[in-house]
Amino acid sequence: MCVFLWVGVADAQGFGRNKPRYNKMEFEVLETPHFEINHYLKNKAVLEDFANWSEQWYLMHQVIMKDTFQKKNPVILYNNHADFQQTSAIGGMIGIGTGGVTEGLRNRVVMPVAMSNQQTHHVLGHELVHAFQYHKLIHGDTSLSIRNIQNLPLWMVEGMAEYLSIGRVDAHTAMWMRDAVLHDKIPAIEDLSDPDFFPYRYGQAFWAFVTGTFGDGVIEPLFVATAKYGLEAACDSVLNVSLDNLSNMWENALRNHYIPLLGDKKEARYGIKILDEENAGRMNISPALSPDGRYVIFLSEKNLFTTDLFLADARTGKIIRKVASTIKDGHLDNFDYIESTGTWSPDSRLFAFVAFKKGKNVLVIKDVSNGKTVEEVAIPGVRAFANPAWSPTGDVIVVSGLVDGQTDLYAFDWKTGAVRQLTDDRFAELHPRWSADGSLLAFATDRLSMERGRTFGKWKFNLALMNMAGGPVQQLDVFAGANNLNPVFDRQSNLWFVSDRDGFRNLYMLETATGRVFQQTRLLTGISGITQYSPAISIGGSKYDRIAYTYYGNGRYVIFQAKADKFLWEEADTRKVDYRASTLPPVIPGQIDIVNTRLAHLDEWQPLPPSSLVARPYKSQLALEYVGGSAGVGVGQQTFGTTTAMQGGVDMLFGDMLGDNKLYTGIALNGEIYDFAGVVTYLNQKNRPGWGGSLSHIPYRSTGVTFVGLDTLSVGGNLGLPVGKYYIDNFRLFEERASVFSQYPFSQTNRVEGGLGYSRIHYRVDRFTNYYDSFGRLVLQEREKLDAPPGFGYFSANVAFVHDNSYFGVTAPLQGNRYRLGVEKYFGDLNFHSVIADYRQYFFAKPFTFAFRAMHLGRYGRDANALTPIYIGYPWFVRGYGFSHSEILERNKISFDQLAGSKVLIGNFEIRIPFTGPERLSLIKSRALFTDLNFFFDGGVAWNQSSDFDNGQQIGIFGAEAKPVFSAGASIRINFFGALVLEPFWAMPLQPETKVVFGMNIVPGW
Repeated sequence: MCVFLWVGVADAQGFGRNKPRYNKMEFEVLETPHFEINHYLKNKAVLEDFANWSEQWYLMHQVIMKDTFQKKNPVILYNNHADFQQTSAIGGMIGIGTGGVTEGLRNRVVMPVAMSNQQTHHVLGHELVHAFQYHKLIHGDTSLSIRNIQNLPLWMVEGMAEYLSIGRVDAHTAMWMRDAVLHDKIPAIEDLSDPDFFPYRYGQAFWAFVTGTFGDGVIEPLFVATAKYGLEAACDSVLNVSLDNLSNMWENALRNHYIPLLGDKKEARYGIKILDEENAGRMNISPALSPDGRYVIFLSEKNLFTTDLFLADARTGKIIRKVASTIKDGHLDNFDYIESTGTWSPDSRLFAFVAFKKGKNVLVIKDVSNGKTVEEVAIPGVRAFANPAWSPTGDVIVVSGLVDGQTDLYAFDWKTGAVRQLTDDRFAELHPRWSADGSLLAFATDRLSMERGRTFGKWKFNLALMNMAGGPVQQLDVFAGANNLNPVFDRQSNLWFVSDRDGFRNLYMLETATGRVFQQTRLLTGISGITQYSPAISIGGSKYDRIAYTYYGNGRYVIFQAKADKFLWEEADTRKVDYRASTLPPVIPGQIDIVNTRLAHLDEWQPLPPSSLVARPYKSQLALEYVGGSAGVGVGQQTFGTTTAMQGGVDMLFGDMLGDNKLYTGIALNGEIYDFAGVVTYLNQKNRPGWGGSLSHIPYRSTGVTFVGLDTLSVGGNLGLPVGKYYIDNFRLFEERASVFSQYPFSQTNRVEGGLGYSRIHYRVDRFTNYYDSFGRLVLQEREKLDAPPGFGYFSANVAFVHDNSYFGVTAPLQGNRYRLGVEKYFGDLNFHSVIADYRQYFFAKPFTFAFRAMHLGRYGRDANALTPIYIGYPWFVRGYGFSHSEILERNKISFDQLAGSKVLIGNFEIRIPFTGPERLSLIKSRALFTDLNFFFDGGVAWNQSSDFDNGQQIGIFGAEAKPVFSAGASIRINFFGALVLEPFWAMPLQPETKVVFGMNIVPGW
């Protein structure tokens, strides 16, 4: 074991969120010329499209990256995002904002089918750039390796993937760049690693600038040179420009392009600002006005750790209550807040929104008056859906549903459970909304773009109307080539929507009776949610139309509201589209522009011949994924005592393509052959429950030194050399263990886990007799093997229930709660059972967190007192009573025995203050130093049996009565680059004879 073991153990401490495998997915493989697509799609047309897109992107990126895949690159495709969140191919949790992941062990591209064709196409192109990047590092230049990725800034890696898959014309990224110019916040290139600058948007703009200035031919050499030498040296060698000069050129390019488009740089305001950072959060999105116009429900990260639903007064913005939270509604895995909004019942009493639960989307219906859940319902046959729209009759909710790779509209009767499919085609239908009388349903679709062809390599959205009485869907051909999204009806059945037809993101209104379109805003940044597909406008009001919209500006998302007559009402030419403001600068005629030229001609690609697509069954085969060395020195507490060790070794990880089966092997040698250690662990994660088994042989070594006395040695047959004689006893404990274990996660926050095992303990004692002369030199060493204590074996069985709905700060949890209830039975040569009851609660009230812990650890039964006792003076229990502070115990007539026992009860209270770190969380902003300042009160008691509490009665294995102890003090927890948390503390033991003592803890906060 090494010192870092404490970090892993303490960070987990038996807790952590789960990644359940809710659904069984029977994968197959489709081989293309350059890819192995692992999938379970039954929709052949969608699968063939995906295969063709994969090869398109391969040829696109191959030209830029100057690289060729010698083996077929694996792709793992999930049918929807809820399934994607369950993947075992990627370690850790998958957030709902993650569109795809490419991992470096086997270069697997892992992604779901998205809600629209363009999103799926773009994410695939983005992730395949990462596949080329990894391939270039691992299999390219011999001077490169995966370790070189540390030289590549995140914004450079992600920005490159965005630029190669989107290109130069992108209204969403251009909006961010105009915002930076408008507020004089253009970062220097060396500052782009600051988390204030979103790496995808700024990275894409950087590559657009570099290629616009130097041509696309510099992409691959600049990437490779940066991986080798770092960005500054790469700019000098590849671009022949210093990084400082490049930053000046980048700033000038942005200003020169956008300032003429921004006029006087004074942003217009339409209506009044009701929700911003002063009364909500920095991100206030997806406003939904009630039909009576009195209230607005919106999503906000007001509480920092979670994105929650809030109810506010629609006129003033005063927040009335929190409607839903993943902390309060902990049985839900998450809310679908990135590209979905909620919907009101026609009587303004109920609110429905989409959440993730047990591997699918569910419709959550809340009573707005009290926040109570009225119903949580899945839509039969539609496991993935978004953007619910409540009908004026109150019985039907229409959603955009993703079924087997195809997005269509579905009408769901939430009272009877009946489902009716409204569309059935290859085109995506998003953002459905009803007219006031229920006769029309408006939505956005990519039909016209997919029929006519892409614009700048991207499918765009047009508006459409469905007559609910029957008849063909009416395609509204306005602003062709622009994205026209988020349609909503006013009381006169006119259609309000968001469009980027002028390069900006503005609000428009289409008169359904005449077909005329009126531009309603002329914003310099735009109306937008987190992505360009996020709903950002809403209409409500019984007497007049009130419009709420999300405005993006100064890096914030702010909600405005206004009556309909407060807008521009400028008639717009429905045939006119202008891309200048949505273009990333510079555009220099004559520069080599491979990326955008090839994007513009994507529709000319010919589909793959059927013979190039080969289907075969998926077979789980283990392959080597990782080989690593380990070395360390440290202290570890085991069941049978405290030991020290030094070790080095080799770890190997094997896994199958889907990550369902993993095999870990590790070997280590601590100097002598007796100190050889080995472990083999198998893990099966294909279904619930996950299970595994392990075999291990682990030696633990401790050393004792005894001065025997003075002696004499015979030298050359003569006596007389005086020496000092020492015994050095090496005591080894060997543990052979075989175990099986299993875990059944009910959700991301709750699980049951258990295991069975058999352990065999045996010992070896080696004595070295050393003789030293008067100068301290070793003269002679003798070695003998001593009789060791007899070994023993025991069986064990354990089970525990674990709940963890906490949210971590920089060194410790800051919000939520977690608890663990467990029991373990030992039988055989040892017979006892141990229990753990550990409850922790965290209340966050910025900038403070009030943290509480109550914990009982105990052994009960025949041999409960036969093992090393639990000592409550360790700093992770009660600070200030460590072994180095024995003088305080002596002054107060407290023995160490009174602080140790087979049973302990611990109580802790902390006030945690994020001190340095992220700006929104910490008192002092820091990009490098992450610390918490803590004030604590600790208490605990140890005992062996209940009579230990009888005053004056000398009982127990140590003959000492139980003694509750308490301490108070302050500490600073320091996070060292995510690898280690150190906690220097100053504690005052609460005793009559006391003083402040200093100590060190090497664990994250409980």
